[in-house]
Amino acid sequence: MAATTTRPRTRVLVLWCPDWPVVAALAEEGLPAHLPAAVFVANTVHACNGAARSFGVRRGMRRRDAQSRCPELLVLGANPDRDARSFEDVLAALEELQPGVAPLRPGLVALRSPGRYYGGEAEAAAVFAERLVALGVWDCRAGVADELFTAEQAARHARPQESTVVPVGESAAFLGDLPVEVLEDPEAVGLLRRLGLRTLGALAGLPPADVRARFGARTAWVQQVVLGADHTLLAPRTPPPDLVREIGFEPPLDSAETVCFSARRTAEEFVASLAARNLACTEVRVEVECEGTVVSSRTWLHPRWFSASDLVDRLHWQLQGGFRGGAVHAPVELVRLVPETAVPDSVHADGLWGGTDERVERGIARVQGMLGHEAVVAPVLQGGRAPGERQRLVPWGERATDLRPRELPWPGSIPPPAPARVLSTPWEARVLAADGTVVVVDERGAISGAPAQFRPGPADGWQQVAAWTGPWPVEELWWETPPGVAPRRIARFQLVGVDGRAWLLTYDSAGDTWCTEAAYD
Repeated sequence: MAATTTRPRTRVLVLWCPDWPVVAALAEEGLPAHLPAAVFVANTVHACNGAARSFGVRRGMRRRDAQSRCPELLVLGANPDRDARSFEDVLAALEELQPGVAPLRPGLVALRSPGRYYGGEAEAAAVFAERLVALGVWDCRAGVADELFTAEQAARHARPQESTVVPVGESAAFLGDLPVEVLEDPEAVGLLRRLGLRTLGALAGLPPADVRARFGARTAWVQQVVLGADHTLLAPRTPPPDLVREIGFEPPLDSAETVCFSARRTAEEFVASLAARNLACTEVRVEVECEGTVVSSRTWLHPRWFSASDLVDRLHWQLQGGFRGGAVHAPVELVRLVPETAVPDSVHADGLWGGTDERVERGIARVQGMLGHEAVVAPVLQGGRAPGERQRLVPWGERATDLRPRELPWPGSIPPPAPARVLSTPWEARVLAADGTVVVVDERGAISGAPAQFRPGPADGWQQVAAWTGPWPVEELWWETPPGVAPRRIARFQLVGVDGRAWLLTYDSAGDTWCTEAAYD
């Protein structure tokens, strides 16, 4: 009788770096990691570090509640691109030890456990933790189990720089005692607790068909894991290709024009290598070396994507500034093009009717190169009540982040259409009733009299009101005003003069004053 052989079970090792959005934000700002900090999305805590949790700050907490518990709390904006970009260094470091890394999200990564190679699963986890600590990631935890979900929960139970190893075949016993809160589904967790089910072991006792129909696919999948019926395989990522291009000069060149002429073919190869992978570069770092040292390094952004001529132009402007300013103090030995951000080329494909003229984009980029990155800005629409609050100026070519959500209700905001001209500095205005008294708005939103005549600005004359609507009262930042100080209470009106021009005027109850915010040209 022939002997049967069984294939050894593939074990999963999960590495977890807690609070990664906070870690990435603090690193980008150059702030110490021990400070209490939290990343907010729509004024709600998205992630917070251990220092903030020691004051009682928790995920999902409102910003004012979090700051009341920890006045020193650092408020950081959410940026998924920043989190993924910073986690790329962790993935590259892990791939140096073992290929086939499967990133789950920034801060969480899985791979096949190399326990046999390192003499044990705990020893393998220690090797990976040592590599991350050398990279500067101090809080890293590991979990090893038969499958992905159990390994992740094991990592969450480990201490910093340590590991939790679930023996082969004991995943069900390990998961059975975990609370249902690990499902990370508030609706499913609330229903399970109302049914009296507190642990995953209790969830495993329910009929699988009923669990899927009532709680959804994820909860049903967790139940299959607890029952030992899950066989999900890891999906390792393909290591990113080396897209960096560089050109050396022998002998070195001391002219910006000569360097750019010689680098044109390298710029074409740089763009072609990206196009072969259906990618387009929107952010590139240009490095210039002299005498073996990088003497000039600058990151350039493009509102669409870089062509070869765009790259040569940026290199020329950078070299001109370097030679004039003294940064490039010797002949150039090497030029390096590093893609900081590469996106699918479909994102920046031309529309049916075309887009911005390329000559305009190159001209704006050149002005930005001469005046500075922050000197050329473009307006971006965001949420807000006042017209001035709804716009935000973003440097040309940069992607706007941490915008206020436009889909929120924003009570007190004016109805459409939006004004065509928003004044950077509001004008002092006057609004009078028919008896000649100043129109005022009380704390209940009632007006003292209908607007009869108004003056939109000091340079404008008085005119009669042909039509008006409002008020839209708003009591702003009442939760942040110091004790004993009345909050700012305003009301907005739309007024149309007899000359046909329409204006947006605002009444401030603090001094019974009026101002003009915008015009409907």
